[in-house]
Amino acid sequence: MNSCKANHCIECTVTQCANHCQTENYCALDRILVGTHEANPTMDQCTDCMSFEKK
Repeated sequence: MNSCKANHCIECTVTQCANHCQTENYCALDRILVGTHEANPTMDQCTDCMSFEKK
């Protein structure tokens, strides 16, 4: 993403995501969806960015 418009409200270090601004650790989306893959999430490892798109 060359002309990435970083959303400074959403920090992100997942450089493998198509929405990651490569020159800054921010997401380019206006908003993201955070979800879970667990029936009863109890720690941060149980949550996922559902807006993730593989490059």
